Parts: sequence; C-alpha cells; structure tokens
Amino acid sequence: MKTVFLLMAQYDAQAVLPIDVVCRDYFAPLTVPTLVRKISAGEIALPLVRMETSQKCAKGVHVEDLAKYIDARRAAAVKECEQLCG
Repeated sequence: MKTVFLLMAQYDAQAVLPIDVVCRDYFAPLTVPTLVRKISAGEIALPLVRMETSQKCAKGVHVEDLAKYIDARRAAAVKECEQLCG
C-alpha cells in the first residue's frame, strides 16, 4: 500500500500537515524549533511549506513530501538490514 494514502487516511486527507503534528508523530523527541532548524540546515531532507513569507507564519509539510521521506528512510533501513543479515 502506498505511504501517501496511509498518511491521508491518518490525517483526514489534509494536503499540508502542521509542523507540530509532524514533529509529534514522526520526530519525537525533537521539539518543533529543533525540527525546523534541522530542516532549514539541510540535516533533515524534508521540504517545509510556509503559508506566507513571514518567519512567524504557519509552517507545515506536504503529505506527499512526508510520504517520500518515510519511504526513503524505510529503503535505507531495508538496505542496512540486508547488508547485516545477508
């Protein structure tokens, strides 16, 4: 099953998920400011959607981008497992 469809079911078909929800559900124990800083620094390869140009505007993550990130992390984990387990 496609990750994006699972996320859409989990989040009631929202296109953009608030950053605090993404942080809570997928990046615990990071805080929202730490997650935003890591995304801005390129440490976490996840596009951050800003609803306006202001620094204080609402921030979120598009559901497709989160799905791609999850799938990439899974692929890396599967590759590591295959290397370790043969």
